[in-house]
Amino acid sequence: MYDKIHLTQFAKHGGCAAKIGPDTLSKVLGRLPKFSGPSLLVGFETSDDAAVYRISDDVAVIQTLDFFTPVVDDPYTFGQVAAANALSDVYAMGGEPKIALNIVEFPGELDPDVLGEILRGGADKVHEAGAVLVGGHSIQDDVPKYGLSVTGFVHPDKIYKNYGCQAGDVLILTKQLGVGIVNTAVKAQMASPEAEQEVIRVMTTLNKRAKDIAQKYTIHACTDVTGFGLLGHCSEMASASGAVITIRPQDIAYIGGAKEYAQMGLIPGGAYRNRKHVKPVLEGGQEIDEMWLDLLCDPQTSGGLLMAVPEAEADSLLREFARAEMKTEVSVAGRVQESGRGNGRIILEVEEEI
Repeated sequence: MYDKIHLTQFAKHGGCAAKIGPDTLSKVLGRLPKFSGPSLLVGFETSDDAAVYRISDDVAVIQTLDFFTPVVDDPYTFGQVAAANALSDVYAMGGEPKIALNIVEFPGELDPDVLGEILRGGADKVHEAGAVLVGGHSIQDDVPKYGLSVTGFVHPDKIYKNYGCQAGDVLILTKQLGVGIVNTAVKAQMASPEAEQEVIRVMTTLNKRAKDIAQKYTIHACTDVTGFGLLGHCSEMASASGAVITIRPQDIAYIGGAKEYAQMGLIPGGAYRNRKHVKPVLEGGQEIDEMWLDLLCDPQTSGGLLMAVPEAEADSLLREFARAEMKTEVSVAGRVQESGRGNGRIILEVEEEI
């Protein structure tokens, strides 16, 4: 029934690649009034993944919302991806999702059963997360959009923030990169069936298991890698922490085919906005292959967690991830060389091919 529906044709940009560029967003947010108070533990000043508000000595509320245009054609899969992406912000703060509300924009001329499948996909992911879905809000629009507003809980002393990484920390990434590039290849009908299956598995996998395992260890900083790409989110972490972060692109896990598609020029537009944004803090970008920059700036949809872990604990955490037989590939993305000084920098290190 849904084989004739191509949801991605309704939108110029799909998934997190549809996000407003980081430069534009920072200018707009910079004009807004600053809110503060003793109970507001995390606001938007450091571009963190969600807001956190203390309601008692033992409980803080995490509040987030996320929605976007279709990144896949299948309605049920689109619902799963959008829900997993929205729930991820709570995991990135170290919390547990509890309540979710649907956010829906849907064309009136489309079969309502398509919307039903989108909502069913989202509901199944909310159930998998152990949260409850309790309604939402919908409007008609020419371009379908779906996502969630999510409320989660976390102990006030156990919040993950996107800043606080320390010298010597190892940056561990819990999903492979290349989502935007592979989805661009899929839309152009140039991706292999294996690459298409892998990118769907990456996008629909909750970050719940990764967060649950990580909670046994010291996490100095954490964020999820989404629309601003790995370098964009690293730049936020580096700037907020006053850190120098070294990234080794060849050590990172990528979705099968992503490198080849990048070399073919199948790059989403958001990657170029991300490259422009990180250019002022990036060192070594002029000397490396364009492919690496495209992969590192590729907008991810429902990407993995990026965690700054003390070097003494990193190997143990990596071994536990390996024993857990994660649905996604875990890799070391880089290291923190120094922190607490300056405005933050990212250094790219690529070994010369022999």
